[in-house]
Amino acid sequence: MVFNKQSFKHVSYLWDESKAIEFEGDEVSLLIYRSNLLGADLRLTNYGGGNTSCKVIGNDPLTGLPTEVMWIKGSGGDIGTLKRSGLAALYVDKLRSLKNIYKGLAFEDEMVELFNHCIFDLNSKAPSIDTPLHGFLPFKHIDHLHPDAAIAIAAAKDGKHITKELFSGSIGWVDWQRPGFDLGLRLKECLDNNPGIKGIMLGSHGLFTWGNTAYDSYLNTLQVVEKCAEFLEQNYGKKGPAFGGAKIQSLPNPDRKKQAIALAPILRGFCSSNTRMIGHFTDDERVLEFINSNDLKRLAPMGTSCPDHFLRTKISPLVLDLDATADLNEVKQINEKIKPAFEDYRKLYHNYYNACKHANSPVIRDPNPIVILYPGVGMFTFAKDKQTARVSAEFYINAINVMKGAEAISEYTSLPRQEAFDIEYWLLEEAKLQRMHKPKPLSGKIALITGSAGGIGKAIAKKFLEEGAVVLLNDLNPERLAGAVKEFKKQFGADAIASAVMDVTKMNEIIDAIATTILNFGGIDIVVNNAGLSISKSIADHTENDWNVLYDVLVKGQFFVTQSSVEVMKKQDFGGDVINIVSKNALVSGPNNAGYGSAKAAQFHLSHLIASELGADNIRVNVVNPDAVISDSNIWAGGWAEGRARAYGIKVEELPAFYAKRTLLNQTILPIDIANACFVLIGGLLNKSTGNVINVDGGIAAAFVR
Repeated sequence: MVFNKQSFKHVSYLWDESKAIEFEGDEVSLLIYRSNLLGADLRLTNYGGGNTSCKVIGNDPLTGLPTEVMWIKGSGGDIGTLKRSGLAALYVDKLRSLKNIYKGLAFEDEMVELFNHCIFDLNSKAPSIDTPLHGFLPFKHIDHLHPDAAIAIAAAKDGKHITKELFSGSIGWVDWQRPGFDLGLRLKECLDNNPGIKGIMLGSHGLFTWGNTAYDSYLNTLQVVEKCAEFLEQNYGKKGPAFGGAKIQSLPNPDRKKQAIALAPILRGFCSSNTRMIGHFTDDERVLEFINSNDLKRLAPMGTSCPDHFLRTKISPLVLDLDATADLNEVKQINEKIKPAFEDYRKLYHNYYNACKHANSPVIRDPNPIVILYPGVGMFTFAKDKQTARVSAEFYINAINVMKGAEAISEYTSLPRQEAFDIEYWLLEEAKLQRMHKPKPLSGKIALITGSAGGIGKAIAKKFLEEGAVVLLNDLNPERLAGAVKEFKKQFGADAIASAVMDVTKMNEIIDAIATTILNFGGIDIVVNNAGLSISKSIADHTENDWNVLYDVLVKGQFFVTQSSVEVMKKQDFGGDVINIVSKNALVSGPNNAGYGSAKAAQFHLSHLIASELGADNIRVNVVNPDAVISDSNIWAGGWAEGRARAYGIKVEELPAFYAKRTLLNQTILPIDIANACFVLIGGLLNKSTGNVINVDGGIAAAFVR
């Protein structure tokens, strides 16, 4: 039978025979190709979820004899982006021989260490806990996925019976059990007892399917998931509206965004009581259908079923008891309204930990919620970085899909609390967490850097991203901004970047840029007022427009960006940083510089005034004074270089050497030097410094702060 994209309604058929033929004879490359196709469709599996494998005959490097080798996605990988370096390769006979020394469920963790003794390829990724689930099945190609449609059946109260009826016995069933060596044995037992089946449903967990070629396995997987999804679709509405119908109506889209922008910094402050968190917001239609429903109060506390969902979303979400139309600008009242909900959630989490912990359990982790539901508005998720926050939202949407499907065909069941705890605080999961890289100095920090598409601003943005921050790139030039966004997304990934066109002289664009920052990341921690321009003219040649534009951009722009950003920082209630990029000219008088120099002096003193006012809020305000940053700097456009050259009686091309020679260190100043100075101020070692200035000018005695 020939299949094509039109043969499937609920999943995407992506197999390209002309592409697959390139890998003919290379089963491992076909495994990677198949994995990437499966991972490209989030209806089949979620980010980082599931695993795939193939078994091939390879030559044993120790004996030269043919031996069976299993290649499988390694620990912590993602099948959608899987490469050969992400695979583990193990001797099948050695892996299967481990059953001879397996002592039972109490010794599961010991078996994982023994997987390393089965390694065939010394460049292997660490084998995952699911390795034996693939190893004991005889099929050459195996897919283990977490499709919402399948889990909806697996999480239904009578899922076993539904599976048997729907597939006429061609799909087996294994009751919920934590992944591990014993579950691998249970899968093999299920196959032995049901010869000829084409897959196995794991209760509350997911789906195993297989084939003797990569294509057969891919097609089998799609067909099984398609049948599950079609069954759900046929049953939606038979028992009444989804989730018992709507209890409230969503606000219109603009109003939802407005409420999210107002509330996110407050929520971020509560969620960051242990660790600084990055936020994500979505008002996806599937989320709104659930959070506005009559069944929200019953279903939300139950938590999720699939362990992959649970690990990303915690035992349950926090549901806000807050009217969708509440006046969120009344920050004090909103804080008083929300605070008890967070206190109750933390208490619930502590009770859950204390009731379920074992003698050797890891210490309790952050008790704050990951998922926060605001009926009528949307869903917020908070995590250590943007990608994790976004993926957590995706996982909870998966959980919503599962609940909707399970409720349509039966009743939804979640993992028992003890089983959930044993997954969350599994010693193997803890070991994985301990192996992760330590957070970078700016991890969990959100930065808005004005004029960050070029020159100094771009260098600062790059430095902050390298040190772990997320950044709102902005510029008044859309083309330049688009170029910077493309470059940075390629280098740092799409999750670390948001962007907005912003002219700092236009209050509406400032407000929109800050709103974009909040919607993308949840708040603001760092503001760098870098946007600027320069005009070098004699007093006689200065025009009123020259004067106005200098003060509008440098002074008013700095003030109003700071004012709007500080409002967000105060909502978060854990302080923040303002860095103003000023200039040596704020301290040193020079020719042809009346407008620019006096505006810089105003910036400089304004920084001190703001620092003195905001200290009580733990918001630090500091200054970096550059000088003569010629490389890749927009400040030298518009005649400034020519004006300075005339002022000093030299040629434009002689300016770099002239500026370097007049410094005490005889150094040329680069954008990265300014970026490094900014990082010094916010990198963690100067947290008790405010109202200070760092000169980055190579040493100009006249600019020493006295």
